[in-house]
Formats: sequence, C-alpha cells, structure tokens
Amino acid sequence: MGRLACFVLTGVRRIQDALNIDNEDPEPVKKILFLKLIEQGATVLAYSALERAVQMVGRENVYFCVFEENRPILDILELVPPENVFPIRHQTFGVFLWDVWHMLEQVWRQRIDATVDMEFFARASAILSFLTGARRRVGLHRFTSEAPYRGDLLTHRVQYNPYLHTAKFYHLLVEALTVDPEDLPLLKIDIGESNERLPLFTPQEREIKRIRELLKDEFKGRENDPIVLLNPNASDMLPLRKWPTERFVALGKMILASHPELIIVITGAPSERVSAEEVSRQIGSPRVASFAGKTTLRELLVLYSLADILVTNDSGPGHFASLTAINSIVMYGPETPALFGAIGGRFQAIHPQLACSPCVNVFNHRFSPCRNNLCMQSISVEEVYEKVDACLQNGGSSDNK
Repeated sequence: MGRLACFVLTGVRRIQDALNIDNEDPEPVKKILFLKLIEQGATVLAYSALERAVQMVGRENVYFCVFEENRPILDILELVPPENVFPIRHQTFGVFLWDVWHMLEQVWRQRIDATVDMEFFARASAILSFLTGARRRVGLHRFTSEAPYRGDLLTHRVQYNPYLHTAKFYHLLVEALTVDPEDLPLLKIDIGESNERLPLFTPQEREIKRIRELLKDEFKGRENDPIVLLNPNASDMLPLRKWPTERFVALGKMILASHPELIIVITGAPSERVSAEEVSRQIGSPRVASFAGKTTLRELLVLYSLADILVTNDSGPGHFASLTAINSIVMYGPETPALFGAIGGRFQAIHPQLACSPCVNVFNHRFSPCRNNLCMQSISVEEVYEKVDACLQNGGSSDNK
C-alpha cells in the first residue's frame, strides 16, 4: 500500500508542478517540522540537527512528529516545546489515521512551511511530508541506488552517504533547507562545518532520591555500592542485534564473583520485564535485581547518572547513556558503530570484524538475510568482562555517587 500511495502521490505532485505558475523563490523558512516516528536512540543522535533548526527559526517554531511511545526522549532533550510535539498512536490502523489527520490539521493551521524527514527511506514519513503541503520538504531520495522506492515527493532530495555518521547526516538534512534544491545531488557543503554534540543530563534531587529508594528497597543497605547495569535485550525490530541471553547471565555471575563490592541491576522496557526478571533469577544472587518496567525513561537516565557501567546490545540505552557520565559498553554486529555509535558520554564499542558485518543497512531497508548472527555470538563473555573490569579499576564514572 505504501509503494502504491507513493506512486499515486508522485503523480499528484507532477500535476501540481505543471499547474504551478508561481516561479518566485519561496520566503525564508519560518517553521520546521521533523518527522522521526521510531527509535528514541536515533532521536538522541538528532540533537545537533534540532539545535540547528532552533538557531534558524527559533525554538517556538520547531515541531516534531513521532510515535506516542517514542516521545519521552524529546521531553528530556528539551529542544522542542511540548506543545509542538505531535504524537501518533498506532495501536490500530484507524487510530493511526485519526492521529495523522489531527496532526495534519495542526500543521495546516500553524502554516508550517518546511519538513525534515529523518527516516531512512520509510514511505510513511515521505507521504506525511508531502501531505503537509510544506513548500520545502527535505529527505532522502534514492536516485540511481538500489534503495527502497518511495516516489518523488520531496523538494530537497538528499543523496544518502553511507560513509557519514548518522548524527552528522541528520545535521546535514537541516542544512539542506538553506541550499538550491536543483543543485543535485544534495548536499554540496563541507561536512567539517557541522559539529555534533550532546547535552549532559542533570537529574533533580527529588529524582535521585526516588531511585535511591528503589535501590534501597531491593538491596537493603547496599544502595550506595558501585552499580553495574546489564541491558540484555535489544529492540524487537532487529532481534539480530541481541547478544545471547545466557551470556548476560554468565557475565553477571563473573562480575559478582570478582567484585564483591558492587551490585547489578538488570534494565529493560516494560515489555521486557518477564525476561529481565528471568535473567536476574538465573544469576541468582541477592546482589542482583531487575528494574525492567519499574522506571520511566527519565528515571532510567537518573539511574545511569548514579551507576558506574552499562553493558548493552546496540539499542536505545546506549544512546541514552551517552547523555550521562556512565561508562557504556555497547555490542555491535549487524550494524556498525561507525554509523550508529553514540557521540557523547563515555562510550566503548565492541564490534567483531566479520566479513559479512554489517549486514543491516539503509539500502536493504534493514532486512538482512541472516538467520545466524555469528557476529554477536563471537563476542565472548571474557571480552566483555575485561572491559567492565577495566572501567571498575579506573574508579567508575558517576558524578552523583
């Protein structure tokens, strides 16, 4: 349906262009709408892009369309006013269409004149961008690449560069609003001029107290001990990114046996609560507990601020941790840290150099033929433990201990 919709709307655009007799250059951009429906971790990478948009049009004129469950990170980053966020529910197709219509009504009412589609060749975001009626619409176009088809719905068609980090690429999408859209392929500017950064998350005292109380309830007098966090799951969108669960269990046992001074907290989303509690049970120690589903995203960042080390698969927590001073050890396989690694904090990547890795990319719509993720399986418990032990020997990282 998405392919057909893109084809039909491209025809509509051709007719509109043919009937358009206004050849004057549009006025300078006044209001910018970002379209990034999925992946809160990727939204962290867009921080500098959002900053650039704020610089261009002012904070009150920056808007963001996102799936409802992925909104919390926007509130934490505090670059987009809460009233300028358009959350989309998608429990059913009818609910999705209702929220999309409500979003478009607000866009038309606000007279938003520019959109930045940050999805990698997703059809839904390209369609939404076109339906806003914005005079400037920035996003990826496949040109001659074997990338997914999504019509020709954008005015500023950017060529995807697989050699640029995603954070820098997001930044360049915003810069595309300032250039001649006919100078194809965009974007012919010096990439060294965009500097990506992240803010440091600072928890409030009451938030620290709340997490301290959770730790006290679970660990009874050891709540001030050094904390190692294990995040044993990855997004269900890409199960290939998962390190074997039994290795998280073995890693937890190894850490506890070698470091009697610390405690371990298992983290995860509410949907991962049962599996996280099972990991905690298998590690089998009063010095380990599961917090999966017990915290909001903001409270999870507070926990990161108090903890010393996070070990995780390639997923959102690796990017959330980069907003704090925690040491994060992130395991990559089907994707590469060269494109999707964290850009802030104390980030370390483990990425085996298999000839087939990375096999998930923009050009294959992130659909890998792999059914046996040896890239993740080749990461040994001992290799991860060595990095954990080195961080502990260096004294941890938290500024709120």
